[in-house]
Amino acid sequence: MHPVRYEDPAALADAIIAAVGKTIVLALPLGLGKANHVVNALFARAMADPSITLRIFTALTLEKPRGGSDLERRFLGPITERLFGGYPDLAYVPGRRAGTLPTNIEVNEFFMLAGRWLAAPAAQQDYISANYTHAARYVLDRGVNVVAQLVAPRTVDGEPRYSLSCNPDLTLDLLAARDAGRANFLLVGQTNAELPFMIGDGDLPARQFSHMLDSPATQFPLFAPPKAAVSLTEYAIGFHAARLIRDGGTLQIGIGSVGDAVCQALILRQRENALYRDTVMRLSAVPPEPFEAAPFTSGLYGATEMLVDGFLDLMKHGILSREVDGAVVHAAFFLGPKAFYQALREMPDAARARIRMTPVGFVNELFGDEAGKRRARVDARFVNNAMMATLLGAVVSDGLEDGRIVSGVGGQYNFVAQAFALEDARSIITLNATRVDSHRTLSNIRWSYGHTTIPRHLRDIIVTEYGVADLRGKTDGECVAAMLQVTDSRFQEALLREAKAAGKIDAAYQIPATYRDNTPARIERALAPVRERGLAPSFPFGTDFTPVELRLIPALTQLKAASSSVASLCRLFWRGLRAGTISESQAMCLERLGLHDAATIRDRIQRTLVRAVLAD
Repeated sequence: MHPVRYEDPAALADAIIAAVGKTIVLALPLGLGKANHVVNALFARAMADPSITLRIFTALTLEKPRGGSDLERRFLGPITERLFGGYPDLAYVPGRRAGTLPTNIEVNEFFMLAGRWLAAPAAQQDYISANYTHAARYVLDRGVNVVAQLVAPRTVDGEPRYSLSCNPDLTLDLLAARDAGRANFLLVGQTNAELPFMIGDGDLPARQFSHMLDSPATQFPLFAPPKAAVSLTEYAIGFHAARLIRDGGTLQIGIGSVGDAVCQALILRQRENALYRDTVMRLSAVPPEPFEAAPFTSGLYGATEMLVDGFLDLMKHGILSREVDGAVVHAAFFLGPKAFYQALREMPDAARARIRMTPVGFVNELFGDEAGKRRARVDARFVNNAMMATLLGAVVSDGLEDGRIVSGVGGQYNFVAQAFALEDARSIITLNATRVDSHRTLSNIRWSYGHTTIPRHLRDIIVTEYGVADLRGKTDGECVAAMLQVTDSRFQEALLREAKAAGKIDAAYQIPATYRDNTPARIERALAPVRERGLAPSFPFGTDFTPVELRLIPALTQLKAASSSVASLCRLFWRGLRAGTISESQAMCLERLGLHDAATIRDRIQRTLVRAVLAD
């Protein structure tokens, strides 16, 4: 049986309402795999008819970057058009952000785009705190009756097949519940020609779908966020983490620029081994232990929630090469830049088959063929990022102490628990030792904090740019000492005083002199040789930004930081007035922002400020 094919999203929405009634519990995949035209059509029907109840359960709602200030909009406008032009916005987003959705429409997320919903009370109130692996259970509990997903089409032996591609994560678990008689829902697909056809569990026959939106008019470019630059701090973290990863082992890496740094460090370990060894030694305050220094001969196997684009480079360099059931990596979802999607699409089927997309429960849990997973996941290293950590080893990754959610737990707890359940496995939590907030440098290592993602009884390994704190099985006093050794030296004494006041470390304890040079200057010196070789670039796996945009990013970041202080802006403005002749590269930057021929007073002020930061 084939799904009923539709070309008009509105007609499809009417067919769905006719099939399930006016109470719609709609599940949408996390991130990339949302069937935007389908949900928008259902949203339009519910907006027009208050008797229709629409409850959407999803995660990681994707939005085009828009910018808050005039300069940000000038910078982001061409990028948004170039990278996201043609991408259909999700219609529920503006009302959800403004808190103006009608009472018959509700949107629940269990993971949110980091930091984007902090000032949206409605989104904060409708957030569901959940481990990634529990989300499908909660969807079933709410009586899901429609699942709408973007799919990649293919014809095999004259029969249509549809790949769940980027998001088999929860959909396969929901289908298993439906097959077992524990759920009854429509699986509605929307085809997308840019979506890679991923072979494996998510390669489904047409009979699994009830309806299919398939029309040239509803094709759209995949959401492709540009990669963030990798900082020197993140490279230092990447090298420290890379020395903990054993050849022949198992690797999971989370999203973000720290993950890119880890991948690049592993590639240098393989391709530039002497430089890799030297860099790790230069970064380490004492001889590193353990120090996995040799190139990879057995190779790694990936068991990762998110398939990051750096994994393709690890495959290319022969690092991700240890096969388990014919695959070098099992993953539950992916999201990345345009080049990543293109690389997946253009892979020969045999090569793409080595990347196996699976339900999230397969990679995030040991349940189901536990013996097989234990045999496969030897020497596992689970690398995930955090915002803060305490001296006693508690980790803060998803929220603030006032209760607001920054992102979500996702699968972080799953991998921490798995690290304790598997023999010789370790959880590696990475975080920058400091952050800058309103011109103030603050420590990300705290004595205590009013919110916890990973409790201190699950403390394992914490890595900052200053080194590795191995906390597993340590006493509280030992833990405090180890964390102080990876803390920025500007904050060590104050934190030590707090620990002593609480009686958690000996009153006579002093931080060894070896660890008292934990400064950004030391990190910069340590990374100088690898930077001079051009092997620690800001974008190790490419970028969608132009050279002019790459020059503007740090300049505008500096200007944004200065904008919170009138005195700082005045100093910048004075420097801009004295900047002298405009160079050719500065002229290109001003032209890119539409400020080369500034006509208004406001534009002239902005032009002067931009000239100042470009000169820096």
